[in-house]
Amino acid sequence: MLSFFICLAILVIGYCTYGKMVENTFGPDDRETPAVAINDGVDYVVLPQWKLFLIQLLNIAGLGPIFGALAGALWGPVVFLWITFGTIFAGAVHDFFAGMISVRHNDESISEITGYYLGDTMKTIMRVFAVVLLIMVGTVFAVGPAGLLVKLCKDSGLDGVFLNPMFWLAIVLTYYFIATFVSIDKIIGKIYPLFGICLIVMAVGVASGVLTSSEHQIPELWDNFGSMHPAKTPIWAFMFITVACGAISGFHATQSPLMARCMKSERQGRFVFYGAMVCEGVIALIWAAVAMAFFGGAGELALNLKEHGGSAAWAVDTISNGMLGIVGGILALLGVVAAPITSGDTAFRSARLIIADLMKLEQRTIWKRFAICIPLFILGWWITTVDFDVVWRYFAWTNQSLATIVLWTITVYLYRRKANYLLAFVPAVLMTYVCASFLFVSGQFFGMENRIAAYLLGGVLTLLITLIMIHLLRKNAILPHYRNPTSYH
Repeated sequence: MLSFFICLAILVIGYCTYGKMVENTFGPDDRETPAVAINDGVDYVVLPQWKLFLIQLLNIAGLGPIFGALAGALWGPVVFLWITFGTIFAGAVHDFFAGMISVRHNDESISEITGYYLGDTMKTIMRVFAVVLLIMVGTVFAVGPAGLLVKLCKDSGLDGVFLNPMFWLAIVLTYYFIATFVSIDKIIGKIYPLFGICLIVMAVGVASGVLTSSEHQIPELWDNFGSMHPAKTPIWAFMFITVACGAISGFHATQSPLMARCMKSERQGRFVFYGAMVCEGVIALIWAAVAMAFFGGAGELALNLKEHGGSAAWAVDTISNGMLGIVGGILALLGVVAAPITSGDTAFRSARLIIADLMKLEQRTIWKRFAICIPLFILGWWITTVDFDVVWRYFAWTNQSLATIVLWTITVYLYRRKANYLLAFVPAVLMTYVCASFLFVSGQFFGMENRIAAYLLGGVLTLLITLIMIHLLRKNAILPHYRNPTSYH
């Protein structure tokens, strides 16, 4: 239990110290933000700081810090280290600069920003990459809740249309369309803060239940150091890929610009972006610790998950009801149904904005929003008929690869301004090696049986990419910016 509290303290201290250093490196000032200068009443809408924080938390979280942490707990307490240090030095840095650089560039989407610093070819790749990723996230985050709602209705004794997944899928996608289309302050700005509070209360509740129980004990890191995964799955790079949202996630880079468009002042950035990521790290740390304590260790957790078809939703429901009773059951429902829905709709919203940036379509006009939303959701509906089992296996690696590209973008941004680019360079190299080595060692890709050779090849690929990026840094250092980053349209 002591190691859990140490990691928790490090996260809080990291926000206060390293977060402040990251903020000073960026240098927020009192210039007029796009939310104030543009204020189109749709996407550029000034929101209070507390709402910005809670919406950002819910947008980037979804089920990530819960389901991902449960999966990460299979490796044992060593996952605490990745969640803690990954959050402070990689994830929060990634999210903060993704949002703040967006503010300086007219609050444009991450694909456009990548183009400014890594070139037009990478911008094109990122446009396609990000839109496909967002549609996939949004669609899967519609299918999942629809299935859970069917189970809930079945358990409640309902029948008929309520047991038809397509009925609930149609409802969820209809809501997504409305939330994607209307002004951000109409739905997202009003109900998401409430769900954000529920996410926090849910984590605090189960943590309190475990910490005050003599029956459940959180295992210590130093007594269980190393991989405890029942399938003998190595820590590197599988744990780093599996635990994404609780440490670093490329999906966050597509979400931060949404709140960047609603900031009244640049000085809100550390609390909104760095702070939300640290809060997500805390939530992930709690769920990883609670999962191990509640089921009696990584091995027992694995056995219970196997008996229930690997259902993380079952584990969340069991833990919540066991720790919090009826209230826990209600919070579990919000956690496994509302959380993915609130990430799914913002995924579609981000996709709309990326396409709008690509086509140079302003979004004040209703028909221009319709022109993007309708084909976007037709494609989303069609994707729900496709078997996701194979495609979704590659999502985690794709997600971390996106985060890696964004970290390299941030590195170039800081280098051009003669700022401390090592803040992004070091995690960029780390994540490059994570993704490169996973490519060779994982059965999803090359699946090399000789892991030493796989890790060496991953190192060679990482070195090659790093040398290319260093060359790009030196080359771009003398190039002018593509535009004045404070000239708003």
